[in-house]
Amino acid sequence: MMKVAGNSEDKKLKKYGVNELRRMFLEFFESKGHLAMKSFSLVPHNDNSLLLINSGMAPLKPYFTGQEIPPRRRVTTCQKCIRTGDIENIGKTARHGTFFEMLGNFSFGDYFKTEAIHWSWEFLTEVVGLDPNRLYPSVYLDDDEAFDIWNKQIGVPAERIFRFGKEDNFWEHGAGPCGPCSEIYYDRGEKYGCGKPGCTVGCDCDRYMEVWNNVFTQFENDGHGNYTELKQKNIDTGMGLERLAVIVQDVDPCSV
Repeated sequence: MMKVAGNSEDKKLKKYGVNELRRMFLEFFESKGHLAMKSFSLVPHNDNSLLLINSGMAPLKPYFTGQEIPPRRRVTTCQKCIRTGDIENIGKTARHGTFFEMLGNFSFGDYFKTEAIHWSWEFLTEVVGLDPNRLYPSVYLDDDEAFDIWNKQIGVPAERIFRFGKEDNFWEHGAGPCGPCSEIYYDRGEKYGCGKPGCTVGCDCDRYMEVWNNVFTQFENDGHGNYTELKQKNIDTGMGLERLAVIVQDVDPCSV
């Protein structure tokens, strides 16, 4: 069982640049049997539900739904994205952007929650070198399976695993594949906090920044709030490349 260990003062975090982090991520998942694919066009192909590509999984929808056969059941990408829905937060927080690159690892009916959670933890703590004691997972409100993986297998104490509802821990963007998710937050320190009593994971300030989102894609949303079970369970991971750079460099986003 992997244990949470170490102290943030034990070793200095290396300040990787975005090009290094992109390469490290893709190579890590290639070592786990994933096919590294190039970023798709920002203009969706045969998808009238989106005006622009807004996530790493958006170009891969046909593979999630089973409409098309993927080139491999494990894929990894660094996808260019535009998300206009976040435009009202630009300049107000350190974690929102309209144009960004989304790192992703995807499974089309292959591995599921256990591998996805273990690999996200391995990459962040062992490859990038983030302090495990500054990482806080969250799970969907009633997802006991994901909670137990974090607690019993990874070794994160129960009091450091947060349960959130659909608004925070159920990923969907209009019509298409969707499902519950497990996010990983990084504590950037008090200097980035709001100073309010009880400031913790989920606060709107920039202290606890979500860096990774494991989406357990198992439903299809028809765009009208009707959900059907997908024939195969999938993994859709999203991690903002720029966010990760902000964390490892300990800087404001405009400095990355």
